[in-house]
This record gives sequence, C-alpha cells and structure tokens, in this order.
Amino acid sequence: MRNSGFLWLIMAILIVLDIYVFQALKVVSQSAGSRVRILIYSVYWLISLLSVLALVFMPNIQAAAISKSLKSYLFAVVVGLFFAKLIAVLFFVADDLRRGMMWMVGKLYSNPSVPLSQSADGITRSAFLSWMGLAAGSTLFGTLVYGFSNKYNYNLKKLKLSFDNLPAAFRGLKIIHISDIHAGSFNDHLAVKKGIQTILSQKADLILFTGDLVNDRAVEMDEVKHLFAELNAPLGVYSILGNHDYGDYYQWPSSEVKKDNLETLKKIHGEMGWRLLMNEYISIEKEGEKIAILGIENWSAKGNFPKYGKLSEAYKGTEEFPFKILMSHDPSHWDGEVRELYKDIDLMLSGHTHGMQFGVELPGFKWSPVQYMYRQWAGLYETERQKLYVNRGFGFIGYPGRVGILPEITLIELV
Repeated sequence: MRNSGFLWLIMAILIVLDIYVFQALKVVSQSAGSRVRILIYSVYWLISLLSVLALVFMPNIQAAAISKSLKSYLFAVVVGLFFAKLIAVLFFVADDLRRGMMWMVGKLYSNPSVPLSQSADGITRSAFLSWMGLAAGSTLFGTLVYGFSNKYNYNLKKLKLSFDNLPAAFRGLKIIHISDIHAGSFNDHLAVKKGIQTILSQKADLILFTGDLVNDRAVEMDEVKHLFAELNAPLGVYSILGNHDYGDYYQWPSSEVKKDNLETLKKIHGEMGWRLLMNEYISIEKEGEKIAILGIENWSAKGNFPKYGKLSEAYKGTEEFPFKILMSHDPSHWDGEVRELYKDIDLMLSGHTHGMQFGVELPGFKWSPVQYMYRQWAGLYETERQKLYVNRGFGFIGYPGRVGILPEITLIELV
C-alpha cells in the first residue's frame, strides 16, 4: 500500500510538470502554423503519456523477459525526462513570480495599460523565459542521453603519493586501485575486456579492489568472472565487500537464500584469484621489509548504509608495521572513524560514490551533486600525514552512463 501511494504521488507530480511545461510550449510555438502546433503538441503528449505508462508498469517491465540493457535505458530515459522538466519548470516558476509581482504592482497603481507579459521592446518576457526553460531542460536531457556512450570510456588516472615513513623497499611500488564494478549492469563484455587490458598494461605490483563487485546477486558475475580472473599482479590482488555485495537492496525469498548468495559471492573472489579481506589484514613483504594491507567490510557514517566493518579487528597485529594501507568501501569512514582513531593508517582507498556518474571536472575544479552528501567523493584528500583516495568507479548502476565523471582506473605510485 505504501509503495502504491508513493507511485501515485510521483505520477501526480509528473502530470503537474507535464501541464506546466505544456503551457510554456504553447507560448514558444504560438507563431507556428496550426498544423505544426498540432504536431508538436501531439508528440509532446505522446511522450508524456508513454513516460507515465512506463512508470506505472515499471515493476512488470523489470520482471519481463527483456534485456536488462533495455530496461536500464528505459528507466534512465524516464528519469531523465522527469529531471529535464523539473529544471525547465524552475524558469517557468520564476516567470510566474515575475508576472505575479507585476500584477500586484498594476493593481496597486491602477495602471493596466501595459500587458504584464510584454516588455518595453515588444518581446515578451514570458516567451524568453519559456525558451530558456525548455532549452535548459532539453540540454540536460540531451546530456544524459550523450552520457550513455561514456559508460565504458575508462579514464586512467596516475598519481604519485609521497610518504616519509614508507620503507625503502616499497619506494616506487605501483598499485592499481579499482572499485565498484557492478557486474550486473554490464552489457558490453568486449568493452569491459578492454578496461581489464588497460589495467594489465600498467604492470602494477599490486591490485586493490574496494568493493561492490555486483549490484545485488552473485549470479551477475557468471558471464564476466573469466574476464576479471585475468587480473593479476606480482604482489597479489586483494578485495573487500561494498554495500551492494550484501544483497540488502534485493527482494530475496528468504534470509537463507540471501545468506547463500553472499557466501557464493565470497567464493567467487577466491575463484578469480583475489584475496578477499574480511575485517583482517595481510602482510606484504619485499626485500625483507613489510607493510600491512587492511581490508574491512562495509562501514558507513551515513545512517542509511550498513556498518558491517570492524576496523578494530583488522587493525590488531598491525601496530608494529611502519606503513599501512586501509581498504574501506565508503569514504565517509574516513571522517567517521579513521582520522580520529587510527592516525597511523597512512593511506585509505575507497569508492562507493561513483562521483554520482554526473558532474564537471576541470583542472583545479570539480563538482557533482554527490558532494552535498559526501565531503570526500572523488580523488585525493589529505589530512596532516594521512591520505584518502576515492575512486570514481569502474562500472555503473542505475543510470547507464557517465556525464563528466568517467569510469576510473587509478594507478598509484608510492614514493
């Protein structure tokens, strides 16, 4: 019943947005011929009707025997249209507020001789703001559609991190850091293979994966397990679990089935030759010197994400190691626990945010809506001698694309 009520609420919002946008559409098309206007209006309402129907039947569509790729694109288009209309409506609301104020002024001064929607030069402000709103909404929607082509456009980011306490034997150590594979979203295995080849071509000493191998179910790995099994490095491939790996967002027939799914997923890490770290550490030795790699289960400072991780357990026994790397999926763990309680953890590697798969990155500037939820959401962060790196994610989920924030493969060199 609760889901039904929520669905009706969303439908009502969509209909209100459709009506609002249609009023602006009438303003900007008023100079067109009657046949052209009829065509524009018909196309608009057809698309709006199909969007509402897609929303109503989304549960049936998800269960239907059609490709997961088609489902994800359909969902992305519906959501994209919603946000495009929402952005457009902001301009229309601004215009309505302007006209309302002019109406009040006209009433106060009894000067109705000038139409409220017309400026001194004869160009209607309503038409201008209507065009601006439609242009902004269309640009957003077009950008989201363009982003479909970026989801396998892997971006290799290279950086050197300096640590005074790094043992001499590990100077120049090359680490590949990947995160958030989300195997259930892949529909182009050849493109994924190219990403894996990019990783292997870097000839890193160590590969670290920081969680979310799947969206929900272990079976998502069936078609791509052989591809990721190709990953190897002289000092090993190590991995942890992310919040999606526990299957908490999937409707399981029973708790036993959910538990079996997690156990199967853990075994898959081993079958690929990856060493899954579950609230534990492993010692890496080179030329007689050692560093510690700590890996914990998902731990989030955000209330809607689980705290399965136990850093206190993983930390035991590492006190004497001169250098420590922590793998923790959620970057909110950095402020939530690591910086204050474990000041001798030198480097923390995370993922989780994907950079929201949408944003802007320019030299010296980056922005994404996710930054209003996470202080550390992409790239390198430093506090005194400790460093955190947040990977933007190898895969994608929900929206089958990337805008501005590309899928990432990180090559870190310790110096």
